[in-house]
Amino acid sequence: MNFKVFLRTLVVLAILFVMLYVGMNNTQRIDFYFPVALQHKLTESACLIYFGIFAVGFLAGTMFTAGGGKKSSGSREK
Repeated sequence: MNFKVFLRTLVVLAILFVMLYVGMNNTQRIDFYFPVALQHKLTESACLIYFGIFAVGFLAGTMFTAGGGKKSSGSREK
C-alpha cells in the first residue's frame, strides 16, 4: 500500500470521527436557512445538518480531486 493512500485514509477517518463526535453531542433541533435552494426554513437535528453539509463538501472535493482530463504523454520519438 502506498504511504500517500494510507495517510489520506487516516485523514478521512479522523474527519469522520470528528463528524460522529459532533453529531453525538449536538442532538438538539436547529433552524437551517438556505434561500438559494430552499423556499422555507428547515428545522432538523443539528447532527443531520452537519452531516449533510459535510457530505456535500466531501463529494465536491472528491469530484475535484478525482476528476481530470487526459494526461499528456508527451511526444514519442523512435
